[in-house]
Amino acid sequence: MLTPLKAKSEGKLAKQICRVVLDHFDKQYSKELGDSWNTVRNVLISPSLWQYAILFNRFNYPFELEKDLLLKGYHTLFQGSLPSYPTSVKCYLSRTPNRMPSERHQLGHLKKYYLLNAASLFPVLALELRHGESVLDLCAAPGGKSVALLQCACPGYLHCNEYDSLRVRWLRKTLESFIPPPLINVIKVSELDGREMGDAQPETFDKVLVDAPCSNDRSWLFSSDSEKAAHRIHQRNNLPVLQVELLRSAIRALRPGGLLVYSTCTLSKAENQCVISEILNSSSNMAPVDISGITRTCSQDFTFFPTDQECSLLVIPDKAKAWGPMYIPYWCTTFII
Repeated sequence: MLTPLKAKSEGKLAKQICRVVLDHFDKQYSKELGDSWNTVRNVLISPSLWQYAILFNRFNYPFELEKDLLLKGYHTLFQGSLPSYPTSVKCYLSRTPNRMPSERHQLGHLKKYYLLNAASLFPVLALELRHGESVLDLCAAPGGKSVALLQCACPGYLHCNEYDSLRVRWLRKTLESFIPPPLINVIKVSELDGREMGDAQPETFDKVLVDAPCSNDRSWLFSSDSEKAAHRIHQRNNLPVLQVELLRSAIRALRPGGLLVYSTCTLSKAENQCVISEILNSSSNMAPVDISGITRTCSQDFTFFPTDQECSLLVIPDKAKAWGPMYIPYWCTTFII
């Protein structure tokens, strides 16, 4: 029997969940994920189980906070599990659900940490950014992955693009909050249709990240407007078309021999494996890289669902490993011509 306090909390949570979306996900993901959907579902509809990783800002390093987190039992992510993990990247997490308070944006003051879903670091690390390289973050808002990229190395040029004007303002504020003025000078923020970027800047970038618009499963489940949610579901079939077009544009913007990483925060097979299969089947100059070993080395902190693609990972939320959803083809490379 629930206590009055817990019952009140559960009742409030139940009102927040959008039944239209949940019913749709139940129908789709019970087929695509099988028995795993029950656990994933329980985590997604229970924010009290969600976890938040703490990515330190190397440009205003929080030494005192680091000491405090270690005393509280936090540990660093990917410690010793990824050979190419940059030493400049420090991301802490706890095995228990909790959330640090977010820092407020203050003009002229750099924030010390960024809260994120730990799985969102996979696509950033996949790029293996090196100092001086040119990078395109094609769908950059709200800016978390751009900030994470700059924790890895100092690019010669970072182009952060976002098509939505409201999200562009969010992106600019994020960059101003974490990146010092000297480095801001190598960053360009644009408001272009990502599908046109490849023609506007052909063969320009060493590395390209396409963190594509998708069925953001976590946020969709808590849609406050049922009519808008139903419309989103109706329009959902259009997303793979957009994602393929964005990827083809990204390929055109990539230099021969460059690296391209695609990512989504949805479990949808149509937006994940099917999109990548279409790209690989239609692009003769693209090659996947086998990264199946990642699932073994990172299983302590993440739960992976088999994708039947050696070049991709699907992180699914689990108890005490509530990270994801996050799909990452790790990674597509263009042949040097």
